[in-house]
Amino acid sequence: MEHKGTVVIETERLLLRRFTREDARPAFENWTNDGRVTEFLRWQPHGDSAVTERVVGEWTESYRDEKFYHWAIVPKELGEPVGTISAVGIDDGTGTVHIGYCIGSRWWNKGYMSEALNAVISFFFREVKAERVESQHHPDNIGSGRVMEKCGLAFERIVKDGDRSNKGIADACVHALSAERYFASRG
Repeated sequence: MEHKGTVVIETERLLLRRFTREDARPAFENWTNDGRVTEFLRWQPHGDSAVTERVVGEWTESYRDEKFYHWAIVPKELGEPVGTISAVGIDDGTGTVHIGYCIGSRWWNKGYMSEALNAVISFFFREVKAERVESQHHPDNIGSGRVMEKCGLAFERIVKDGDRSNKGIADACVHALSAERYFASRG
């Protein structure tokens, strides 16, 4: 793969960009303290803004690594981040990128996550030259599965007891898209 690091990606309604330390406040207010957002995730809601400040600081330091892909999802009309999308796993040997994402519950069902995921998928196939993009969700997180399918990731399998979330050990519903299928459908 040809790693580029977290570059700015612009869509019709969104700006996907690197986090800055100034994003800690809106991140805390918009999603990191929201128990609805973290229900199916591995991390607990941040009970204190200092936790978000520390995490955002770690992200900003990590941008020095060209294999670190972590975008703030910023609706252009709002001008501040409402969620995040990132490569949570990279396998250079197979050319696979595993994508994770979350968005504040106030922005659910507005198409923002599908728009962000489509843009990031395109970036990984067209710019980074990935061979496969995958993601997974908790079986009860149907909305996340719909986002994946809307963006062309096909359901592949259920990994029994394959993940851990705030609900405990759970199955993982894996969805994926190959570069070959991506280019055949989109050109």
